[in-house]
Amino acid sequence: MSAKQPMHAGRSIEAVAVGASSGGIDALTLLLQALPPSFVPALLLVMHIPASNEGLLVEVLAPHCALPVREAFDKDSVVPGTVYVAPPGYHLLVEPARTLALSVDEPVNFCRPSIDVLFESAAYAYREALLGIVLTGANEDGARGLDAIRRAGGLAWVQQPSTSVSPVMPESALRYAGADRILALSEMATELARFVRP
Repeated sequence: MSAKQPMHAGRSIEAVAVGASSGGIDALTLLLQALPPSFVPALLLVMHIPASNEGLLVEVLAPHCALPVREAFDKDSVVPGTVYVAPPGYHLLVEPARTLALSVDEPVNFCRPSIDVLFESAAYAYREALLGIVLTGANEDGARGLDAIRRAGGLAWVQQPSTSVSPVMPESALRYAGADRILALSEMATELARFVRP
């Protein structure tokens, strides 16, 4: 096992892709504040917020996280132990060379950024080294993408719908894709915090 790739369920996890919508800021804050500085995978975050709120998520989340939190830029290389936030109004994708891409293509599920777009591209780039997480939200974005992650050999975690501010998104993900783990946020935070250097 590489010192830079923590093991989970028999495979190395290099990136964690997370999607959230209604109630997502509180959920993301809880998860990020649990992560130690030795956390290894890169985190790629999509949250549905209006395009006018540029920079808001980084400002809100960064004070609660021991890792660097930055807005994603086109052609950025994905650096381990770094949190990348999709800019409002742009789809965030991961290219096969593990660089980021931004797109203003049409909204997917009425959303740009779209969780599905991130998940599907990250599944292709990372395969079994990817963990996808669907959190609270009020639409079906993320369900198709989580299915792509599982089909590519990656892991899928879904927030327990009964603990979600809005259960529609996790329920849709479970219905369409299923999950390897269904977790309350506190449990998910504890599990994520284990992705550290051995």
